[in-house]
Amino acid sequence: MRNPIGGMAALIVLILLITIGSGAFYTVGQNEQALVLRLGEPIPGRALVPTPGLHYKIPLIETVTLLDKRILDLETPNQEVLASDNNRIEVDAFLRYRIVDALRFYQTVGTTQGANNQLGTVLSSALRRVLGEATMIQIIREGRSALMVSIRDLVNVEAARLGAEVIDVRIRRADLPRQISERVFNRMQTERAREAAEFRAQGAEQAQKIRAKADRDVVVLRAEAQRTADQTRGEGDGERNRIFAEAYNQDPNFFAFYRSMQAYETGLKSGDTRMILSPTSDFFRFFGQPSGIRPQAGPSGSSDVPRTGPQALNKGTAKVE
Repeated sequence: MRNPIGGMAALIVLILLITIGSGAFYTVGQNEQALVLRLGEPIPGRALVPTPGLHYKIPLIETVTLLDKRILDLETPNQEVLASDNNRIEVDAFLRYRIVDALRFYQTVGTTQGANNQLGTVLSSALRRVLGEATMIQIIREGRSALMVSIRDLVNVEAARLGAEVIDVRIRRADLPRQISERVFNRMQTERAREAAEFRAQGAEQAQKIRAKADRDVVVLRAEAQRTADQTRGEGDGERNRIFAEAYNQDPNFFAFYRSMQAYETGLKSGDTRMILSPTSDFFRFFGQPSGIRPQAGPSGSSDVPRTGPQALNKGTAKVE
């Protein structure tokens, strides 16, 4: 019979060999670089493995630390910076860096998280130093690009000591703190309201001037029109009188007859107007005689012409309605 103890020992040895053999190989990815350490110390000549693929190491003695070769991002929390013109500005910035000396990087910070902690502190210090020497206008609008280059150069000095290189530093947002922004907004709103009220007042003043001028022009135009109308009417009346005078000079009797007929038509219209005239009034002279000439009275004091028309009315007065 086989010895069971020997079989168990052989199985244990086989497992150990498989475990040790699997620990002798490691894989480096396309975006990674490996640092091989022997008992915590870098191996001279082959400590850095930058090429991707399958590599070997001595099991249980050598260890492998993988580091990223890509560009890494570092975000920093918002922070307040006091500018040179004593304006508080809230700044949101970030940087991008990469590992250029893996051995130094490992010896100084060990991991990417450690590098982020140190670089974040350096970035905050550089932001305060550079932005503290600039004005708010330079930070927000005019000189932001130059300020970001200065911040990057300052951070790069510390990053080189850590075995990293800062590619870029960007200020994502630079603005006044919320409380100050609200006060500035309220002040701007008040100023705009004042300007709007001033513009409205100026507009009302101009409108009043235009209305006054228009009213004055209306009065002037109406006065000129009335003067022209009166002048024209006067000229018409003069022409009419001239025509009447010429007609009167040509035939005074006919003109008198015509004017009397117009007076009869106007004065004897039906209505509420009442006139009480004497039958012998000169107004009725064309009723008895078409010529309008009254006959001479006889010796007895009476006219030779028999009375007709209004003369046949009662003596004394004649009533016309």
